[in-house]
Amino acid sequence: MTTLRANPIRVLVAKPGLDGHDRGAKVIARALRDAGMEVIYTGIRQTPRMVVQAAAQEDVSVLGLSILSGAHMELLPEIMRLLGEQGMADVMVVLGGIVPEEDREALSAMGVSAVFGPGTSTNDIINYINAHSSD
Repeated sequence: MTTLRANPIRVLVAKPGLDGHDRGAKVIARALRDAGMEVIYTGIRQTPRMVVQAAAQEDVSVLGLSILSGAHMELLPEIMRLLGEQGMADVMVVLGGIVPEEDREALSAMGVSAVFGPGTSTNDIINYINAHSSD
C-alpha cells in the first residue's frame, strides 16, 4: 500500500551484530521504498554505535533493525541507550527477526515499538509504520 505524504518517512534499516544474513532486510528495505518511504540500508555487521550514528546523520524517524542471531537482548539495550544520549528518543524502533515471545515485553519496556517475526507480511510492516510514524 502506497501512502503519499508531503515528506516521506525516512527509515534506516540496519543489521546490528555479527549476523550476516541480510536477504530479509533487503526485502523489507525495498518494500518500504516501493511504498514511498526514503530508505537507507547500512549493510551487515553494524555495531550499535554505527547504527545510531547513521540514524543521526540521516535524520530518520524510523529505525528498522533486523536481528536473526538471537543477540537482540544484548544489542537493543545499547542501541536504545545511544539513541537517548543523542536526543533521539522519538525515533520509532522496530525489530524484525527471530525473537522469542518471552523477550517481547522487555523489548517494549526498552522502547521498541514493534517486533515482526518471520513470515510477517511486508504490507503489515508498511501499514504499521505509516500508522505510527510521527512524520
